[in-house]
Amino acid sequence: MPRAPQTLDAETVRSWCAGALAALGRERAEIDAINVYPVADGDTGTNLYLTVESAARAVTAADGSADVAEIIRTMAHGALLGARGNSGTILSQLLRGMAAVLAEGTDGDHLARALADAAAEARKAVAHPVEGTLLTVADAAAGACAAGGDLVTVARRAHEGARTALDATPGQLDALRRAGVVDAGGAGLVAVLGALLEALTGEAPAPAAGPAAPAGHLHHPPPALDCAAGSGPAYEVVYLLEAADEAVDRLRDRLDALGESLVVVGGDGLWNVHVHTDDAGAAVEAGVEAGRPYRIRVTHFERRPEPVERAVVAVLPGEGLAGLCAEAGATTLVARPGETPTAAELTEAVRRAHAREVVLLPNDTELRAVAAEAAEHARREGIRVALIPTRAAVQGLAALAVHEPERSFDEDVVAMTAAAGATRYAELGVAEARSFTSAGVCQAGDVLGLIEGDVAVIGRDLTATAVTVLDRMLSAGGELVTVVVAADTPDDLATTLERHVRATYLAVDTTVYHAGEGAPPLLIGVE
Repeated sequence: MPRAPQTLDAETVRSWCAGALAALGRERAEIDAINVYPVADGDTGTNLYLTVESAARAVTAADGSADVAEIIRTMAHGALLGARGNSGTILSQLLRGMAAVLAEGTDGDHLARALADAAAEARKAVAHPVEGTLLTVADAAAGACAAGGDLVTVARRAHEGARTALDATPGQLDALRRAGVVDAGGAGLVAVLGALLEALTGEAPAPAAGPAAPAGHLHHPPPALDCAAGSGPAYEVVYLLEAADEAVDRLRDRLDALGESLVVVGGDGLWNVHVHTDDAGAAVEAGVEAGRPYRIRVTHFERRPEPVERAVVAVLPGEGLAGLCAEAGATTLVARPGETPTAAELTEAVRRAHAREVVLLPNDTELRAVAAEAAEHARREGIRVALIPTRAAVQGLAALAVHEPERSFDEDVVAMTAAAGATRYAELGVAEARSFTSAGVCQAGDVLGLIEGDVAVIGRDLTATAVTVLDRMLSAGGELVTVVVAADTPDDLATTLERHVRATYLAVDTTVYHAGEGAPPLLIGVE
């Protein structure tokens, strides 16, 4: 029998992170199903999964030679950046609290102290802690291994203590007792601690009592719960915030007066803010006064109408373009540079659309497989999904422009597919390094004009290259040019292109959109 490890190493932490993601992936739907507190919106399992997925993405991208302290910090930082919902935000603070201690040592005694510090830090981050929740389970895990010992013993005691505490949560919180379920966030923490034990021993923890674990704690199916029936706040507001500590102290006081379920986690100038409130605008304004909020997400606890018949879900580069499509009625997901949306995030966007029928527009060739996986997952949940394989945002705009919910689903999908397919697309970017392309050798800093995904033009000036690309596209004909410009392009770029089309192609119209930050410098569509 192999000797049990005495200290955590970087590879074990990587395995723990991957194992936690896998465990939450397996149990996400069942954890969602028992989510009744603080809001019965059925997304705790998904939020925990997305939080750990962000941590796993950061760990995977980390330098392979990083030591254990750096990997643990990376895992915690990734969770902070991607924290979702109440439970995900608290979990990110637990990981951050553990990282601070484990950076000093990784034996069993340090792990026990890390769990204790993590539970204390998480409790401090919650404005009004409630027993029978993830916080209670975290406290119990820390208490069960407080005596320390070897690494595996500490991890096993923490997991067993958490599981025992989870079983007891219905007796501590009336909402759980009435529904006959345990706390969803606590169930997620049990899964994460089980993954740590498995990473150390190579053996999956024994299942808890009941039909399954952690959803085996679900003694009988919960009654149908409608968060519309509740009387809580209307919105969940979440954002990352760059701010000084003293500004965050003032922010906590202000947000506490605005709403409930307030959790503010982080430190060293970067924070994740979560609150439920009836005044989403005031919650965001409070963040603006404290520092620089970004990645702002506002979710309406919809006091909930019946699902709409049909919706369009689109992935867009840039906040401005996403806002434009949202105004046109689409449910949007912003694809930020270097952060390709996952199947879980796309599935979540389909759920947010709250529709019986959904048209999904990935708007990126690299997203087709991910979008197909999300579509299949949504279909298993009873949603009728049609995936239109749009390869660029301009194709998505063309499809959205002809969308008519009054048509039959099949007719609408055919029309949108035809509009997307009739739109040729181009993109301008800047080369990051010297490389060989289909148009020749480019140098770092060169402007690259890509037509239908292939480099067709290499230039030095963005505007001049854009004109060349546009001429090549219009040489094959066209009636409408769509130009999408990012926030950091030259001020006169769009105007120059419009004038060029008017002067050179008399029968061609031009439409200009502003993509905002995070988009490629220029997107062009020709129909």
